[in-house]
Amino acid sequence: MSAHNIRLEVMKAIEGKVEGFIDSYLVPIEKIWQPTDFLPDSQSDNFFNEVEQIREEAKELGYDFWVTLVADTITEEALPTYESWLMDVEGIDQHSGNENGWSKWVRQWTAEENRHGDVLNKYLYLSGRVNMREVEITTQHLIADGFDIGTDRDPYKNFIYTSFQELATNISHKRVGQMAKKKGNTLLGKMCTIIAGDEMRHHLAYREFVKTIMDQDPNGMLLAFADMMKRKIVMPAHFLRESGGEIGTAFETFSNCAQRLGVYTAQDYIEILKKLNNYWDVENLRGLNDSAEKARDYLTKLPSRLERISERMKYDQDQYHFKWVEANGRI
Repeated sequence: MSAHNIRLEVMKAIEGKVEGFIDSYLVPIEKIWQPTDFLPDSQSDNFFNEVEQIREEAKELGYDFWVTLVADTITEEALPTYESWLMDVEGIDQHSGNENGWSKWVRQWTAEENRHGDVLNKYLYLSGRVNMREVEITTQHLIADGFDIGTDRDPYKNFIYTSFQELATNISHKRVGQMAKKKGNTLLGKMCTIIAGDEMRHHLAYREFVKTIMDQDPNGMLLAFADMMKRKIVMPAHFLRESGGEIGTAFETFSNCAQRLGVYTAQDYIEILKKLNNYWDVENLRGLNDSAEKARDYLTKLPSRLERISERMKYDQDQYHFKWVEANGRI
C-alpha cells in the first residue's frame, strides 16, 4: 500500500476519536471568554473614561513592543488562510457536514482562534498608538498572498506544523503579556495571557493527534516530522509585507524585533523541538524501517546541532521603521 493510502486509512481509523479531542481540548461556546469581556463596554456611560485609560497605559510601551504586538495581531487576523488550508488536507472532508470529525474539529478550532484577532485588533484601535489603516493593508495583503508552509495536503506534516506552531504562539503571546503587565498595562497583560492559554490547549490537541497517528504509523509520521524540520518550521506570517512592499519583506524585520525583545527566539525554536521529541518519545521508538531509523537519528541529533548554529547567529539593530508604528524609542 502506498504511503498516501496508508495516511488516508490512518486518518479514517482515528476519526472516531476526534469527538473526544473536541471535548478535551476545546471549550463550549457558552463558557469561553469573548473579546468584549476585556474591552470597554460601548453601551456603558463609563466607556470614554475606560478608553482614555487604555490610551494612557499604551503610552508606556515602546516601538519594538508595538511592532511585535501588531505582527502577532495580523498573524491572528489571517485566520481565513489557515482554515481554508486545513480544510483541504487529505482526510478532512468539509463537504460531509458534521459527519466528518476532522472537519468538525477544524471549524470549532477556527471559531476559538477567531476571537484572538478580534480582541487584539479592537485593542490596537482603541490604544491610539498604531496606524490602523497600514495595519489593515498588511492584513489584507497577508490573506491575499496566502502562505506555503511546506506541508502540502499531507495530514501528518500539517499536524506536525500545528503542534509546533501553536506552542510558538503560546510563548509569544505569553511573553508579550508579561511585558505589558511589567509596564503597568494590566488589561493587555490579561488579554495576551488568556490568548496564550487558548494556544496551549490547541498545542496539546495537535500534539495528541500526532501521538495517536504515531501509534498507528510510526514510520510515516517520523518521516513527516524529519521532513518538516529539514524544511524548517516557518511562521504563518512569513509572507508579511507592508503597503508598497514585496511579499515577505517585512517578516525578517519583525522577527528581529521579537528576538531583541525576547518574545520568540532561536532558543525557543530549539526548546519546542526538544519538547516534541520528548513527548512523542522519538528516541525510543522501535520496529522502524531503515528510512524511519535515519529520520529518528536526525531528529534526536538536531537540537544540539541547532544549538551550535544559534550561538553564531547575530541579529541586526534594524534601521527600518514600520509604517504601522511611529518610531518613538525602544524598550
